[in-house]
Order: sequence, then C-alpha cells, then structure tokens
Amino acid sequence: MGPARRAHVSPAEAPEALARRAFLRSVFGAPLAASWLAQGCAKQLDERRTTSIEGRLLGQDVAAGHMLRDDLQQRIAHVAALPALRTGVAIVGGGPAGLSAGYALARADYHDFVLLELEPELGGTSRGDSSSVTAYPWGAHYLPVPQRHNGALVALLEEMGVIAGVGDDGALRISEPHLVRTPEERLFYRGFWYPGLYLEAGASAADRAERARFEGEVASWVAYRDGQGRRAFTLPLRLASDAPEVAVLDTVSAQAWLAQRGFRSPRLLWLLDYACRDDYGLRLGETSAWALLFYFAARVERGGGAASDLITWPEGNFALVRHLRRASEGRVRTRALVLDVVDHQDGVEVLGWDVARDCGFRYLAERAVLATPRFITSRVVRSLRDAPLPASPSQAASYAPWLVANLHLSERPQTRGAPLAWDNVLHDSPALGYVCATHQRGSDYGPTVLTYYLPLTDKDPRLARQKLFDGDYPRWRDAVLLDLGRAHPDLSGLVTQLDVFRWGHAMVRPTVAARYGSGRREAALPRGRLHFAHSDLSGVSLFEEAFDHGVRAAGELLAVLRPHGAGSTP
Repeated sequence: MGPARRAHVSPAEAPEALARRAFLRSVFGAPLAASWLAQGCAKQLDERRTTSIEGRLLGQDVAAGHMLRDDLQQRIAHVAALPALRTGVAIVGGGPAGLSAGYALARADYHDFVLLELEPELGGTSRGDSSSVTAYPWGAHYLPVPQRHNGALVALLEEMGVIAGVGDDGALRISEPHLVRTPEERLFYRGFWYPGLYLEAGASAADRAERARFEGEVASWVAYRDGQGRRAFTLPLRLASDAPEVAVLDTVSAQAWLAQRGFRSPRLLWLLDYACRDDYGLRLGETSAWALLFYFAARVERGGGAASDLITWPEGNFALVRHLRRASEGRVRTRALVLDVVDHQDGVEVLGWDVARDCGFRYLAERAVLATPRFITSRVVRSLRDAPLPASPSQAASYAPWLVANLHLSERPQTRGAPLAWDNVLHDSPALGYVCATHQRGSDYGPTVLTYYLPLTDKDPRLARQKLFDGDYPRWRDAVLLDLGRAHPDLSGLVTQLDVFRWGHAMVRPTVAARYGSGRREAALPRGRLHFAHSDLSGVSLFEEAFDHGVRAAGELLAVLRPHGAGSTP
C-alpha cells in the first residue's frame, strides 16, 4: 500500500479544519482521529449532516457555582442582614445522598426540613429525562442487586416493587421487568460485534488461563474475613475491613499490582482497564489496586460465585431519584446556591443565593446536612474554609469529568454480528459505548434512544475538564457521530436529535492512597451541629454509598432531635 493521501483543505477551511483535527486528537487520541480523517469521515459527516438534527448542549450551572469564588464575602455580608427563615434541618445538596437523608427523615415522620439544590433538577449524576419514545438517563444507569445485609437499601427496593421476595437459597428475587434483559452486553471489535465484554474470539489458552487466575484472585478476596469477621470488600463500605492487608492495596496502582502478579494478557488488561474507566473515570495506571478489586469482589456473595445481577430502568437511576424525592415534596428549593454555612452555639446559619430570582436567602436551622462533594463542602462551611482540616484538603483535582450524549433515533441502526444489547461497548475507543433505553421494554424495532458515555481519563483532571468545556456543541455532536458511526454506518441518517451533557465533576476518583490516606472516615463524623453525607466519603461514586451516607446522617440527626427514640430510619 502507498502512503495515505492527505485530505485536501482549502485556505478558507484551514483554521476550522485544523481546529477540528486538534480537538479529535485530544479527545480520542491521534491514531483513531487520523483514521477518521484519512477515510474522509469528517467531511462525509459534514455533507449529510446535520441541519435536520436538533440538539442541546447541557450541563451543570458552572456560572452560578463560580459565585463561591467571585465576590463571595460581599454576597455573604448582604445575605447575613436578611430576615431568617426557620427550619429544623437544612439539607444542602439534592443528589442521591441529600435525597436519601430527606427520605429517611420523612420515613421517621420528621418533616421539619428544607432541601437546597443549586441545579433546576434534583438527582445529581443520577438525573434522567424522557421523550415521546422513552425515558432515558443522563448519568448512572443501573444498580446491582444488593446483598441482604444492606437492609436499608433492600427496604427501599421492596417499597419500589423491585424485590419480589426471597428464594429458597436465601437470595433476593427481583421482579422480571427490573432485571437487565438479555442480551446484556456486546463488544465492537474490528468491524464486528461479539457477545459479552471479554473478547473470546481468538483468545489463546494462555489468555484464558490468565483470566481464570485473575478470577481466582478475586475469589480469594471474596472469601477473606478479617479478625472481626469483616469482608475485604462489601457494600456499604462502612462494613468493610480496614485491616492492614486490605489497606495496603490502596498504596499501589492497579497496573503495578497486576504486573507484580504476572498478568500480561492484552485481553484481560483491556477488560480491567475498561472496568476502571466505567466505574471511576480512570485508567489502570491511576486506579488503586484496592479500587480494582473492589469493582470485582464487592458484589459477589461467596468465593467463586457470580457477581450480582443488575437492576435497571429505561431512565437509569433517575427512577430511584424520583422515588426518593417524593419524601421531600414541598420542602425543596432548587436554584439555591448555598454560600456560607455557619455552626453557631444555638443553631446553624445557612446563607444562600436564589439564582432564578437573583436574591439572597437565610435559614436558621437546628442542624444541617452537607450532602455535597468534599471540594464544595470545604468552600461553603465557614469553619472548613477558614481553617481546613489537614486530613481533608479540597479534592477538586480528584474528580473525573464525563460527557454523556443522548441520541434519538428514528430506527435501530445497522449492526454486524451480535444483536443490539443493553450495554454496547466499543473496544478501541476511549468512550464506553452506549446503553439502549428501550431495551427493557422488549422492543427491538422502531425508534429508540441511545445513551453514549465518554469519561475523560487524563492523568490531570483539570486538563480533562478544560478539554470537556473547550468542545462546543457542533464539535461534540460530530465527535459522537464519528465514534459510533464506525459501528453503525447508517447512524447519522437515523438521528433526529442529539443532546450533549457535560459533567465537569462527575465522580470522585479512587486513585492511589485516595481511600485510606485522605481522612475520609474522619470527614464523615459530625462537627458540632453539622453532619456530612456524600458518596465522596467512601471514595467511590456509587448510589449504594450515597444512599447509605444519607440514611446514616438522618439517623445521627434523629438521635439528637428525638433523643427518646420516637420514629426510626429505614
């Protein structure tokens, strides 16, 4: 073969063409971007595109959030002079943790609380939306079946009608509409779709032996019990062991740990790297060995057993958010930016700004729950802002940015090989692929919505965030279409709407020493009248952890507000 021909770029097109190339290279890597450009994919996309594709560029309210650093003291001084509204509890943050705290309080028949959320919608990264075709997620999209010892979460799922009972073997039975329907997963590799996520096609005996050996390592950790009978990895994580032989796993990267044990199979390493990108927005070289083993071991009941089945809804975990938020109806204030939380001897003062009305508000509460990421908590709690704890620094640099896109299709796209599944993964892309929102309905034809996930896994998350926000709507729209178009050549002609959501701080990153070396356990303890609840406190961004922290914080509140035990948390 001769050298690849360079695409002709006219002088008038040069600046935009060069900018597009640079953007594609920065997001997808030089080899993949060069392949698209050499094939003329970008030019072809321009020619058929896009005037008929509607779309929105969505995201968190970054401008409002920047009020925490711009003219903060002037705003606080203004708000502090306002008349105060009184409440028993102020919950700051309307993601799963804050909603869970409100849910647990309401379940205990305590309703004197207000929930304050900056965004117009509740749910954090478990938000969702709907169209005339289907509901669909904007973030987290499944929940593994919990083990029975996770009583509060089991009770929530029973309340939602997800759990149908208990089998003869003692395992929870999940109602059929909520279990992920088969086919569950498939993998796109060199022009063809294969079932499952491990590439069995072409695997050697040595590849399979390494995979079996890794599964043996996981099984040994599943069977592990420390001197107190605690598992190494379990949910919620407050029940897990902190014995030295477990904690030491947090001091080394997953990549180094695997190399020390002689794991070299490219197929296995790809699968493990995918797992880290999927749950953490990290690569193997930055993920702690503890986090890698947690991913595979925490949801397995017994050594050698299978991982828990997955529960899902068309809208993903937004179904959980919808159920939780009912408990707080009438007590929620959205577009509410909390500027300052001050713990006084006789109560908590919460000063904030109503972004929609452009005016301040002031609450006096008996207690407050900070259900916010640690880097936000350290900015809004005055005592932490003025004199931060040495063990609890701002974690702003430890959050993975993500891009999520929802593609509305008039028909299912063409496919070669294994049929459309719930989770559809691209082997050679930094993106994770997409989930199909209509999969659970058992409808395999006609319109659908595909939810595309791209974690930006740069070593420096600040650079990744810059990359995320450097891309405007046309660039991100075209990047998504180019990436998926390799697997579905007819995709562009089927897309009627393509919306893009940019998550600047989507999830905390379990890097080396991030769990046992960052004071997370101490950060979860109450400080005066302040209580803390967020999945950050566990070091992994999971609904199970957010829910557990919310319920735990509500229990702390009730123990003080109702010292004689009237009411109880679930």
